[in-house]
Amino acid sequence: MYRVLIVDDEPWAIKGIRNAFNWSQYGFEITGEYTSPRQALEAICEQLPDLVITDIQMGEMSGLELIRQTRERELDVGFVVVSGYSEFAYAQEALRLGALDYCLKPIDIEMTDRLIDKLAQQLSEKQSMRDHLMLEALTSSDQTEVRRLTTFFEDEGQVCYRAVMVHAQSEQQRRPGLAGWDRERMLVVASGAKKTLYLLKSKSRSELEQVKEAAFEDGTLRAAGISSIADHRDVLAKLIKEADLAASHFFVGEHNGLFVYEPQLANVKLFIDELPLLIHEKTLEDIDGFVHRLQAYFRYHRLGMGEAVYLWNQTVGVLMGAYPEMVQDMELEFLNYVELLERFEHFESLCGFVYDVLVYIKQMNRPQDHDGTIQSCFLQMVQYIDRHYDQRLYLKELSAQFHVNQVYCCQLFKKLLGQTFSEYVTELRIRNACELLTQSPWSIEEVASRVGYVDYYYFNKVFKKQCGITPAKYRKRSLGGVACSSAK
Repeated sequence: MYRVLIVDDEPWAIKGIRNAFNWSQYGFEITGEYTSPRQALEAICEQLPDLVITDIQMGEMSGLELIRQTRERELDVGFVVVSGYSEFAYAQEALRLGALDYCLKPIDIEMTDRLIDKLAQQLSEKQSMRDHLMLEALTSSDQTEVRRLTTFFEDEGQVCYRAVMVHAQSEQQRRPGLAGWDRERMLVVASGAKKTLYLLKSKSRSELEQVKEAAFEDGTLRAAGISSIADHRDVLAKLIKEADLAASHFFVGEHNGLFVYEPQLANVKLFIDELPLLIHEKTLEDIDGFVHRLQAYFRYHRLGMGEAVYLWNQTVGVLMGAYPEMVQDMELEFLNYVELLERFEHFESLCGFVYDVLVYIKQMNRPQDHDGTIQSCFLQMVQYIDRHYDQRLYLKELSAQFHVNQVYCCQLFKKLLGQTFSEYVTELRIRNACELLTQSPWSIEEVASRVGYVDYYYFNKVFKKQCGITPAKYRKRSLGGVACSSAK
C-alpha cells in the first residue's frame, strides 16, 4: 500500500480530501492528517510517506515551502498540491519543485478516479525505478550508491544480516513486510513482478536464525528462499544470490515451500563423471535410465537451483570439450540461474534437452539438410514464434508441437537464421519493446510484460545488453531520433 499524508490548515478540507477518493481501491492508505505543516514536515522526515497532499496557503508555512524543505532534505516523497488558488505562477512553482499534480478546490468528484489512478501509475513507475537502482547498488561491489539510496546500513556496533527472497503466487499477493520485522530492521526491495527481497538486520544472530519459524504463516507464497547469515555488509550480493537460488527451488521440485540455502554441489559430481562412459559404452536405454535416475536423485535429496546450474554448466563443459564440432550449433552455453530459468520451464525440460543431446551424439545421425519436410515444419515454427513472442516460449514444447527434433532445431536456427533460438527470440522481443517504448503510453513494466518478460528487472538487463542503454533512457532519447540496433 502507498502511504499518504494529508496537510491542510482547515480540518474540513482534510475531511473532504479523505472522502473524495477511493484510496484502498487504488492501493493507498492514509497514515497521517495534519493541520500544521511543521508537524507534517516532522512526520515526513520520520515516516517517509509515498505521497503528501498539501494545500498552498497555510499560516505557519506554505505548501510550496513544505515541498522545498522536503527536497532540501533529499527525501524521495511525492507531492500533490490541492489549492483554491488558480494562478498559473503557483502551479508552475509547484511543478518546478517536482509536484506530481496541481488541483483546484473544490475537487471535482468526477475527476477523482482518473486522478488517483494516474497517481498510482506514477508512483508504481517511480517505485520500480527506485527498486531497480537499489537492487543494482546492493549487488555491486561499490557501496557508494547504497549509502546514497538508504540509511539502512548506518549502524554502530556488530550487526548481522540475512536475505530472504519471496515469490508470491501473483503480483497482487506481494507483501510489504515480514511478520515480526519493522521498517528499522528490514529493507524491502521488489525484484520482479511477483518477487520481493527482504534484507534483515539484527544485533542478535539467534534472532535471524529464527526467521523461518516466524515469517511465513500464510498460503499466498509460491516459494521463499533464505540465505546464510553474515556479520558484515560486504557480502550482501552473496546473501541475495543465496536467497534467490533457494527461492528458485520450484524449478526443481515444482512445489511451494520455504527453502534455506544449503549447497550440495558434490552430490551432482558423480553424474557428471558418468557422462563420457554413457556416450561411449552404454545403450540408448542406459541414457534414458540415466536421466530418470538424475531426476529422482534431485527429488530425493531435495537438491535445488544451485545444483541444477552446476549440473548444466558441467555438462556443457564436458560435451564441448569432447565433441566441439558436433555440439557447436546445439545452443549449449554456460548459463547463470536467471538465464536457466528463462531457457527452461522446469528441471524436467532441462533433463529432456540433455537427453536429446546425448542420444544425438550417441547415434551420430545428423538429419539431412535437404529434408524439405523438416525445414517446412521448422519455418512454421518460426512463424508461430513471430506471432507469439509475447508468451513464454520453450524450445522443447515448440519442437514437439511442430514435430522437429529439439537438437536439430538448434542446428536449423544457426544454419537458416544465423542465430540461436534464444538470440532470435530475444532480438524479436527487444525490437518490439523498442517500438512500444517509442509509440505507446504504457509503463516500462507493462512494456516488458507485453513482449514476453515476466521479470521486469531481467528485461532491463536484457534490453541494456542488446541496446547499450536502459529502457528508460531509450524512451527519453527516442524523441531525439536515437535508436538501438535491435529496433532497426
